[in-house]
This record gives sequence, structure tokens and C-alpha cells, in this order.
Amino acid sequence: MAAKLAVVAASESPKEDRIVISAPNLQTVIFPIVGIAPYMQAKFAQKAANAIRAKHEAGSTSQGKKVREARNFKDDFEQATYRTANGEYGMPASAFRTAMIDVMRLVGFKMTLGKLSIFVEPDGFDATSGKPLVFITGKPEMNIDGVRNATGVLDLRSRPMWRNWSAKVRVRFDADQFTVTDVTNLMARVGLQCGIGEGRPNSRDSTGMGYGLFEVKQAQQRLAA
Repeated sequence: MAAKLAVVAASESPKEDRIVISAPNLQTVIFPIVGIAPYMQAKFAQKAANAIRAKHEAGSTSQGKKVREARNFKDDFEQATYRTANGEYGMPASAFRTAMIDVMRLVGFKMTLGKLSIFVEPDGFDATSGKPLVFITGKPEMNIDGVRNATGVLDLRSRPMWRNWSAKVRVRFDADQFTVTDVTNLMARVGLQCGIGEGRPNSRDSTGMGYGLFEVKQAQQRLAA
């Protein structure tokens, strides 16, 4: 019996490995962009987050009469601004990635594949929220404007606005799905059709105010991942 097993084992040849999944082919391209409309952002204030947390932790004891504090618009402006611990201003990197995936519907590309194929590399991280940021070149000004709350009540909001701005966006993409030209055209569509930030044309709540539009300059560099 042992001899028979030995013969069978000797007659079996090892199977050759068959590669069916290719290795990731990721490339990175850097896009200089220049704003052609004001850019406005509205970071969720850490102060507001702390107030909500305190209310939740207090439970039923927090149901007393609310004391209305004096409004500090300068503090609201600073709270709404994305900045690193070193003071660099930034835009959420996710804003560019989300916008690039959104415009894929215009060209018939599957957004589900886009989520796995395109990414934006951060320059730094927000000091309080930890959100990945793309650094923005320019100086913000405080913009105070009227808005309507969810209840329809008119209120004022203080937000940072950049009238003149630029940035360099590093996009990492799957080169088996896209070419550099594809990614360039996606970013160009984001800049001219979708926009980023508050009041952009592709706003979730309205048709926007035409803010957050930009032009894409020629890619500076292409790097192997």
C-alpha cells in the first residue's frame, strides 16, 4: 500500500501558479489650480461640537432655561476655518475626491469603480478635527451673510472667504482605469461644473452661488506610486 501511494505522489506534477489579479498600478499627478470664483468654507466648529457633547452628557439636567450668549463673529470665523497646528490654511482633501467621483456621472463612468480608483493625497491635517487638507494659497477674509436655518428662520453666519486663491492638488489614481488625460479632464470638470466648498454649483441644498470654481493648469509632475 505504501508503494502504491509513493507511485501516485511521484506521478503528480506541481501546478504552475496562474496570475489572475494584477498588482496595483497607481500613479500620482499634481495639478496646480487657480480660483476663478471666491472659495468659502464652513468647518463644523469645535465649540459647537463641545456644546452638543456637554448637553448630551448632562442628560435631563440640561433642559433648563437656555442662556443666550453674546455673538462673537470673529470667533465664529476662526472656528469655521480649516488650519493645521502650524497655522497653514487648507481645504478638505475629501472635497476634491468627492467632486471628482460626482462628475463621473456626466461621462458615464461607474461611480462605484471611481471610489476605488481615485484619491487625493493630503498636504497636512486640521488641528482640531484631524481632517486631511490640501493647502490653499491666499488670505481669507471674514464674510458675514444671511442664511436660513432648517426651521426657515433667518440667521447670520460668519465664514472665511478667499477671493483670490490657488492650490496644488495631488491626485493618486489607478492607471489601469484612467489615463493622465482622463484624470485631468475630471479635475477640469470639477473646476468648471461642480466646484468645491460652500455655495458651489453642485451644492447639496441648492443650485449654489457660483463659488468654488477654478481652472486647472498643466500637470507639473507624474510620479510612480
